[in-house]
Amino acid sequence: MCGFVVFISASGQVEVCDAVAAGLDLIRHRGPDDTVVTVPQPGLTMGFQRLAIIDVDGSRQPLTHAQRWDLCFNGEIYNYRELRAELVRECGAVFDTAGDAEVLAAAFHHWGPEAVRRLRGMFAYVLWDRQERRLYAGRDPFGIKPLYYTLTPDGLWLASERKSIPVGGALDADALAHYVSMQYVPEPYTMSVDVRRLPAGCSLTYEPAGPVQVHRHFQPTFAAATGADEKVLAGQLREALRDSVRAHMVADVPVGAFLSGGVDSSAVVALAAEVKPDLQVFSAGFDVNGYSELELARDTAWGLGLRFTPTVVTAEDVLRELPRIVWHLDDPLADPSLIPLYFLARTASEQVRVVLSGEGADEMFGGYEIYREPFATAPVQRLPRSVQGALRRVSDAMPEGVRGKSYLARATTPLERRYYGNARMFDADQKALLLRDRAAAPRTDVTDEVYARSADLDPVSRMQLIDLRTWLPGDILTKADRMSMAHSLELRVPFLDRRVYEVASRIPAAMRVSPDTTQTKKLLRAAVADLLPAPVAQRRKVGFATPARVWLRGDIGDWAHELLSTSAASEHLDLEYARSLLIAHQRSEADNSRKVWTVLMFCLWHDTFITQSTPTPLLRRS
Repeated sequence: MCGFVVFISASGQVEVCDAVAAGLDLIRHRGPDDTVVTVPQPGLTMGFQRLAIIDVDGSRQPLTHAQRWDLCFNGEIYNYRELRAELVRECGAVFDTAGDAEVLAAAFHHWGPEAVRRLRGMFAYVLWDRQERRLYAGRDPFGIKPLYYTLTPDGLWLASERKSIPVGGALDADALAHYVSMQYVPEPYTMSVDVRRLPAGCSLTYEPAGPVQVHRHFQPTFAAATGADEKVLAGQLREALRDSVRAHMVADVPVGAFLSGGVDSSAVVALAAEVKPDLQVFSAGFDVNGYSELELARDTAWGLGLRFTPTVVTAEDVLRELPRIVWHLDDPLADPSLIPLYFLARTASEQVRVVLSGEGADEMFGGYEIYREPFATAPVQRLPRSVQGALRRVSDAMPEGVRGKSYLARATTPLERRYYGNARMFDADQKALLLRDRAAAPRTDVTDEVYARSADLDPVSRMQLIDLRTWLPGDILTKADRMSMAHSLELRVPFLDRRVYEVASRIPAAMRVSPDTTQTKKLLRAAVADLLPAPVAQRRKVGFATPARVWLRGDIGDWAHELLSTSAASEHLDLEYARSLLIAHQRSEADNSRKVWTVLMFCLWHDTFITQSTPTPLLRRS
């Protein structure tokens, strides 16, 4: 796990070692073991921060392969040993290192750019071809590792974090509009109009002085065969997960795991314990009644005979560390669950260098309760359009808070306009009150392409695809990468594995989410049931529940009022409207905690990166 900054000159003459070194200094947390800035070819400047996980004493980067390829690589390739053996056996490849990075360069050398489709792992890479004078870059299928880029008249910048790219730019009004709808900035946007994220599952090519070309090398879908046998699929899934966890355990440094009270992380931990019986597991909770899963996680860990390390987070911890957390994020992200993840990673980093975690299972196997919505709205959706229109008018006329209003509104709205992701913050009417710039892009420009490609699928599968393409890389994996790397900790996600996906994509929707049961992730639960204590296998979805609603009515409320009163973010958002939401929340007139938190995180981000009124240089070092 590492971080890099790369610049390729449009003219082939410009070298920017000082700027690259400055960019690396901002992401030293991603790789404190080694710092290298080099000019392997005229006009190409590469900088690398290394966190040594595999081939600790070798595999320094940037590396050169076959006197043709210059590489910066962040992540892990779990099938690198198999690929290496095949390259040696069939292509006569010669290697100078024992790690996985050089395998990627050799794969491009012998198999061409399509080699990316053969990689099993999490990765972001930049690869320069000296012979063809062409740059290749790419990300893993699900977007586990980040990659930012911007094209300037002088050339192309690429980096692991946006803060490392020395290019300014106005705030992107479209990105802000999406953020207040979704609580995160969706790919390919960033808050800067000049910087973009390479989307998950995409590759990039660039020839100096030419355009940047982006194409997709992986497209998730569901193609369930009719008549699938549930027991057979459950067995295949269990073995795919077991194989994935074993592959994710390979490291030359200590490995642990994150554990919540739910089935996803518990399954990962149980399978990891087969490889490492003395596995160390880490869990987080809060000192607020009803917001801690530490007892559930502890019971699971002890039931599996594992070492258990708890972390308790207080409101004082949050106030102290929140500016640092936002600095690590680069763009605002209002998912409160990133807070326990930050403290959990800090604790784990004191004892291990790698952790396994359960991200991706909900999106892959249908774990969110909202995926059951199509079953609830189906009776109305089957009615004639004229009747649906009448019911919609009834809904519009009903006062806010009246029982049935929300149901009628959702049931009379087509899925393509109703569902844009797992988290839904400000709706169109509320955005009109909050945003200063009301001409920003509609949220559907993020989801239209996914819906167009999935028109022949069932509603549940289409909702999952929306989350796989937007919510997963934009929220879940962004917070996982940033909060773990803030503490130089490598986080691995065995559910987001090619072999696991191959089985998941064949599971019929009814075996993921069923109308005749209260359980989600039906087949996943069946696949891991015999690995876990029965209460864990059947437990409803839980996560790192965060008491933001409690904090805003108590310990953090005064800070929230002060921030909304003083932040220069008022040039973009109506903070008086946001204050009215906070006041209503504190009076218990409504639960506005998520909306208020979304505004607060933008204000803190704005004060950190735009007005720089937060002391960001102090945030660079722990």
